[in-house]
Amino acid sequence: MKLLAIDTSSLACSVALTVDDTVFERHEEKAREHTRLLMPMIHEVLAEGGFAPEQLDAVVLGNGPGSFIGMRIAASVVQGIAHGAGLDIVPVSSLAAVAAQVFEETDATEVVVAQDAHMSEVYLGAFRRGPGNEPEEIFPERLQTQTLIEELAPELSAGRVAAGFGWDRYPGLAEANETVIGQLSHLQHPRARYLLILGESALGRGAAVNPEDLVPAYLRSKVAQKPAR
Repeated sequence: MKLLAIDTSSLACSVALTVDDTVFERHEEKAREHTRLLMPMIHEVLAEGGFAPEQLDAVVLGNGPGSFIGMRIAASVVQGIAHGAGLDIVPVSSLAAVAAQVFEETDATEVVVAQDAHMSEVYLGAFRRGPGNEPEEIFPERLQTQTLIEELAPELSAGRVAAGFGWDRYPGLAEANETVIGQLSHLQHPRARYLLILGESALGRGAAVNPEDLVPAYLRSKVAQKPAR
């Protein structure tokens, strides 16, 4: 299986290519640098793998939720690659990619991922460890204020890990959920190598889409508000 994965939904710009069991990866965490970093990263991993886009099986997109501008950058680049090479796109959750990394690196049984959605809110996703450490959604991803996440049972808190930049950005979220969260992970942004794992599984389930049918997971259309007088 030859898959190219891209995620720019957060502060991180992340690209990875898998060729059978070998992964070539570029990952940098720099604010507002995605447009400068992304295309060179893609060219580098393809050159290292020795493949042209036309030789790939599909392109995997970290489809958010996350930064609107970042998501648009990745979506437009992925659509261009897929159109030009005659490939399908496999959209996967950027939040689930963070959870997948936590599951690989720890013994957590559940991961709650929060990314900054601005306006004192986070994009929230909760996942349990599934077969092969693949994240399984506990409830649909949504916007969350800095309040208690009511679906999380306190008795399972010992095995539950919070990850993502949203927890650092809004300390009130952690305070409101201190009875249901066991520990806080240092992992804050999705890495494309974990999109590859999710993408291969999604491709097997028939979740690929034509480039023109891609729908970014924005979760909301309002991205700014006027300052209060």
